[in-house]
Amino acid sequence: MLYNIKMRSSKGGPHEKGGKHISGAERILRDDEIEDEIIRMYQRALNHEKGSVDFINIKIQKVDEEDIVYVPQLSIEEFDVKSKEEGLKLAKELLKESDVEEIAIENGIGSLLKLQDSMHGAILLDKDNGNRLDDRASRGVRATGMGFADNFEYERIDKINPANDVNEEDIPGIHFNEALVLASKVASCKGIIAELCWSDDPNYLTGYISNETTYNRISIMKDKGNTIGGRIFFVDTNLLDDDYTLDDLIDYLEKQVVLIE
Repeated sequence: MLYNIKMRSSKGGPHEKGGKHISGAERILRDDEIEDEIIRMYQRALNHEKGSVDFINIKIQKVDEEDIVYVPQLSIEEFDVKSKEEGLKLAKELLKESDVEEIAIENGIGSLLKLQDSMHGAILLDKDNGNRLDDRASRGVRATGMGFADNFEYERIDKINPANDVNEEDIPGIHFNEALVLASKVASCKGIIAELCWSDDPNYLTGYISNETTYNRISIMKDKGNTIGGRIFFVDTNLLDDDYTLDDLIDYLEKQVVLIE
């Protein structure tokens, strides 16, 4: 039997009542794996580099196995850059190679650079003209309901891909695992051709560009100490019609349970 375990923590109350986001996590696990993971999530919430919390929510929900969609893990490419400027330049090149138009690239990166606070979810942008497609302001669209099909693979990736800035939360590569799982689910969503992301954790500078086949990890995409992060999903609206609408795309991201193989 499988369960979806989610944790979110904040300071100043719950997110929906104006609390400041501190950390979050999600796993899909067997029932015999839940107890240890809850302890890890609780410790992660309490010991985050962004500060103390006064609200922690841990949710456990049964997953009906017949409802699960299995999708392949993206291949992984690593890029070591020396500065944020070099990282953002590379990000633009990778997005262009993924068939995102220049105006959409500039709007996407510009939108993240201009954020006054971190997004709760992703911004949906038209990959051709850069227009925002969702109307959710800072809430955005949250990709959720995903995990590795084989949790041994989760632990294996932990060991071979440590985070680039080591602190209590990063050991051993939590950011990498969670980003790879999320990017793999997003890439499987019809209509999304690319993703841009960097973290809101102040000492985690790595970001990524993903497309339909590859997770491109870029070592530096923001300044150290920057606590604002976010993500963009670039949408090919030519793939939307009466039978597959933007609402259907959002439902897949927010409701469909996906396991990465």
